[in-house]
Amino acid sequence: MKHTHPQPGDIGLTQISGVTGQLIRFGQWLNKEGFADYEHAFLVLPDGRLLEAEPGGARIGSLSAYDGAPVLYVCPEGLTAPQRTAICAASERYVGVPYSFLDYAAIAAHRFRLPVPGLHRYIASTGHMICSQLVDQCYLDAGVHLFTDGRWPGYVTPMALYDLLA
Repeated sequence: MKHTHPQPGDIGLTQISGVTGQLIRFGQWLNKEGFADYEHAFLVLPDGRLLEAEPGGARIGSLSAYDGAPVLYVCPEGLTAPQRTAICAASERYVGVPYSFLDYAAIAAHRFRLPVPGLHRYIASTGHMICSQLVDQCYLDAGVHLFTDGRWPGYVTPMALYDLLA
């Protein structure tokens, strides 16, 4: 479900320009999501804050950083106030978790069915996450399972969130 005014627990989807955005687009293309329009996902928190994964690690910042930027806010239909609270509460434990560009390669290896030892464990690890994995993990910790298609835990990109929720 799309929103025009973000609420705590919503997922923000936006573009990233420059080389970083191009690398993420390529990673999503490897994962059969084309050269997609959304390269970044973040979680809306109360009081005008957000949680997002960045190369320096996951951080809580100000939602106003995206004022004027093209952001699509989404959430699953029927998300309740207690679920929103639990999702936002879960976010606190992931501050500082390192970003991992290698997760895109790991997700692609899984997509291409490459027999890489420990791949499932690596993708599911919460010790390093890309932005979409971080958002999905906060939802999972709150008991909200976004994906019911049997995918591995952590096997999620920004465009997978878009495809599911928008």
